[in-house]
Amino acid sequence: MSRNNSRSRNCEGATRRDCLQLGLSTLLAGGLGGALRARAAESNGLTASADSCILVWLDGGPTHYETFDPKPEAPVEIRGEFSPIRTKLPGVQFSEHLKQLASLADRFSVIRSIRHNQGNHGAGNHYMMTGAPPRIPVGCGAFVSFHPSLGSTVAHELGAPNGIPPYFSMPRMSRSGGPNFLGQKYAPFVVSDDPNSSSFRVRDVALPAGMDEGHYRDRRELRALVDRMVRINDKIAGDPIVTVDEFQEQARQLITSAPAQAAFDIHREEEKVRDRYGRNGFGQRTLLARRLVEAGVPFVTVYEGGWDHHSDIFPTLRGRLPGFESTIAALLQDLDERGLLERTMVVVLGEFGRTPKVNSRGGRDHWSNAMSVLFAGGGTPGGQIIGATDRQGYSAVERVLSPENFASTIYRKLGIDPDKILYSPQGRPTHLVSDPAPIHELMG
Repeated sequence: MSRNNSRSRNCEGATRRDCLQLGLSTLLAGGLGGALRARAAESNGLTASADSCILVWLDGGPTHYETFDPKPEAPVEIRGEFSPIRTKLPGVQFSEHLKQLASLADRFSVIRSIRHNQGNHGAGNHYMMTGAPPRIPVGCGAFVSFHPSLGSTVAHELGAPNGIPPYFSMPRMSRSGGPNFLGQKYAPFVVSDDPNSSSFRVRDVALPAGMDEGHYRDRRELRALVDRMVRINDKIAGDPIVTVDEFQEQARQLITSAPAQAAFDIHREEEKVRDRYGRNGFGQRTLLARRLVEAGVPFVTVYEGGWDHHSDIFPTLRGRLPGFESTIAALLQDLDERGLLERTMVVVLGEFGRTPKVNSRGGRDHWSNAMSVLFAGGGTPGGQIIGATDRQGYSAVERVLSPENFASTIYRKLGIDPDKILYSPQGRPTHLVSDPAPIHELMG
C-alpha cells in the first residue's frame, strides 16, 4: 500500500476513492446545483458572533495523549513515548510535537472534556458531525445520515452571497457530512482535486473548453426562447424540470460570479503565503478554505484522513504532527492578520480520542470517553482549557460536555437557534439539537 493510500484509509477499510465516489453520486443525484443552494435565514433573535466556520476534520480519531492532553505522570504504557512541553499558558502542557500551537495557546481554547458513547467510526462521525446520536446501532464502516450535518444546516439557514455555494468539503464529504431530509441541494460542494497541483482548477465551475462567453450567451438566449413555451409538466406539482431549471440557473451564477472564480484561484496567493500553509494537499486545502470564507462561504470542511492509529502511532506522528500543526498555526495567524479571525470559527477535531494503553502493535485504539477539540475565532476567548480528563486520561471528569453542546455552540455563534425545529418533506418535526445548551466558556 502506498503512503498516500495508508493516510486516507481507516480501520474499516474505507478509502478516499470510496468516498470520492460517494461525493460523485451526490453531485449526480442533485446536479451541479445540488451543492449550490443558498437562502437567507429568517431572523431568530440571536446575535451572531461569527460569520463562518472552518471545520478541520481529522478522520479516524486523533489521539488526545499525543496532542493536547498529555499525561506525563501516568505509567509509560499509558503516557507513551512523547514528552510534554510548556505552552504560553501557565501550567498548561501540550505534546512535544505541537511547538507552534503551544506558542499560540493564548489565541484559542482547547476542550478536553467532550465524551460520548459511540466508539466506532460510523457512529462517532455521525454524532460529532451532526450533534445527534445515531438512532440505531451502526457498523464501524457505515455511511450514516440520520440527521442533517452541521454544514448542511448552516447552508440551509444562512446561504452565501455572490453565487457561491454555502457549504464546501475538501477533498471529500465526511460520511455523515450530508443533508439528510434537508435535501441534496444542501449537500456540500466537494472540491476533490488537489490545490497543491500546478494545474489545479475547480471542476465544473468554468465554461467548457472551446466555448467563449459569446457562444455561452447565445446558448442561454436560445434556452430562454424555448422556456417561453408552456410545458404540460410545468402545471404539475413537484415537476422535477422546474427544479432542474433552478439548479442550472444557480450553476450559471457560480460560473459567471467573479468573486467565486477569484476565491477558487489559489494561484493568486503570494508564494510566501502558500509556503506558510505547507506545500501539500492539506496545507493548500486549508488555504483555499480561508479564501472561501473570505469570499462569504459560511461553512467549509477540510477533511484530513489517516488518524486511525491502531499501530505505529509514535513514528507516524513524529513525521505527521509538525506539518499538521504548522498548517493550523498558519491558518490562525493568517486569519488574525487579515482581520478575519474575530468573525471566523476554526474548529479541529475527529470522532473520538484513543485508548489509554498502548496496544501490542504500538498503537492506540478507539476511545470515546475522552477527546480534545481545538476551538478558535468567532468571538471565542483564547487561552482557555475547558474541562479535564482524569490523571491517566481515561475519561472526561471535569466540566463533562457532549457532542450536543459542541454543535449548539457552533450554531449559536453563527446566529442559528439550536432549539429550532425543522420539518422533513413528510412533515416530521426535528429539533436541530436535543440539548441546545452551548459551551458558555466559548461564547465570549
